[in-house]
Amino acid sequence: MTAALPADLPDLPVPRLVVWRHGRTEWNATGRFQGQLDPPLDAEGRAQAVRTAPHLVAGGLHPGSTVVVSSDLVRAADTAAALTALLGVPLRLDERLREHGLGRWEGLTRDEVADRFPDQFADWAAGRPVRGRGGEENAAVVARALAALADLPAADVAVVVTHGGTAGRLMEALLGLGPQHRRVFGPLANCGWSELVRQGERWRLVRHNCAVTVVPAADGHARGAVLDAGATPEGAPPAQDADALS
Repeated sequence: MTAALPADLPDLPVPRLVVWRHGRTEWNATGRFQGQLDPPLDAEGRAQAVRTAPHLVAGGLHPGSTVVVSSDLVRAADTAAALTALLGVPLRLDERLREHGLGRWEGLTRDEVADRFPDQFADWAAGRPVRGRGGEENAAVVARALAALADLPAADVAVVVTHGGTAGRLMEALLGLGPQHRRVFGPLANCGWSELVRQGERWRLVRHNCAVTVVPAADGHARGAVLDAGATPEGAPPAQDADALS
């Protein structure tokens, strides 16, 4: 998937981006909207980060040519720390990579939002703009995330550790997808990642929503394997993980 660069897109100092969503939190597991609230990783989320980081490194990350930047929210920062510990590089924290602010929805479950704000919930589920909930507009999320990337030092690759909604808006902007194409590809799973590369005047999505899953081996010892979900259209919103589609 490629797209011409929009005229207002900043010239980023890195030609390759790995966009990595944070690991699972208890709120993800129970379908509660997080937005810019700050619940920590749960035990599974911490395990996801630890088992995913080596696969990212094996994908071609090197200490001298990789920069790692993360949202300053603890669920993202702790995920990123699993990678920087392996690479031996500093972790840059940037509040501009925080999740999409969701206003009055933050802290509520999907069911609670559907009950209290049914029209807003219907718009959100359909990928339409949500009016009246407060928080941030999509354009504001894109502007701050792109500004954070534009301020990075020059490097061969940047690993951007962020959130489901922010990741989606950022990738849509880089690929030149307008509002009518929002959610043309599926959301990142917890600790899933996508990769984009700059090719001339275009950004290309080369892999999407890769995740490390635990699979049992014949000897009884569980091992991690990479599952590549591919750049495929999403179906109905999943039953859990409210922030995935924000």
